Amino acid sequence: MKDNLFKGVIAYPITPFDDNGQVNIPLFKRLVERLVISGSHAIAPLGSTGVLPYLSDEEKEAVTEATIQQVSGRVPTLVGVSNLTTEKTIYHARFAEKSGATAVMIIPMSYWKLTDDEIVDHYDAVASKISIPIMAYNNPATSGVDMSPALLKRLLEIPNVTMIKESTGDIQRMHHLRKELGEGVAFYNGSNPLALAAFSAGATGWCTAAPNLIPELNIALYNAIQQNDLETAQSLFYQQVDLLKFIVAKGLPRAVKAGLHLLGEDGGTLRSPLKPLTEGETEELKHILLRIPEKSHLDHLFI
Repeated sequence: MKDNLFKGVIAYPITPFDDNGQVNIPLFKRLVERLVISGSHAIAPLGSTGVLPYLSDEEKEAVTEATIQQVSGRVPTLVGVSNLTTEKTIYHARFAEKSGATAVMIIPMSYWKLTDDEIVDHYDAVASKISIPIMAYNNPATSGVDMSPALLKRLLEIPNVTMIKESTGDIQRMHHLRKELGEGVAFYNGSNPLALAAFSAGATGWCTAAPNLIPELNIALYNAIQQNDLETAQSLFYQQVDLLKFIVAKGLPRAVKAGLHLLGEDGGTLRSPLKPLTEGETEELKHILLRIPEKSHLDHLFI
């Protein structure tokens, strides 16, 4: 059985920018702290929510270091290190390891469609240069590459590749992974609207940006699953599913930033070409939040 370093709710912080378009590290640290103290089981910077592709090498390094410093070993850290080239991916993976990351996450980013052999060689090359675990991340919607269960099984033959994050939004894919890989391999759900179904399919954890807005509900759902209390888990999921669908449909960085603002928290600005939610979308988000029982008593905070 491969080592399983992560379980539960793995929270993704946004990368906030200041009015000059620069990464706001002090604000980023405050947002990370919110995630830690609200009970998230791990912190995962530099994913889609953290707009990884929009950052320079220096900004990625600053965010990595800020995360490790702020978390200070209280929970595990999973740092996104993906890049178009293997050389750059190795560079960022080694930087994350040196900085103290618990593990790294890699999605096969490419301009051209990669073959399975190219993907395996890519992961193998990175794994050979670091000693910490790797989570293989499958999200064809953002990467343009759909790694089949057969390919993921090949990747798991690489010693450092110990975890899979599945974000196709296909629950049958998750059932297939559990059947083919067995309970000895940890896989994680990256599709927010499938949170309940994914746990039922055997997911070890849930990688999500939702704890920026509704951490109590996210963690309560996981706890109910752990207690085999399906009725409570269903109730908790139904309370949050509209928000989970919204933040995915409108774009995680945009929606999380707007949600933080509605809750009276500073989420910074976005980096172009990303633009804020429209007035109508923001109003829709406000009403979704107000329908959530744990937020309804905070109506005085909403703009």
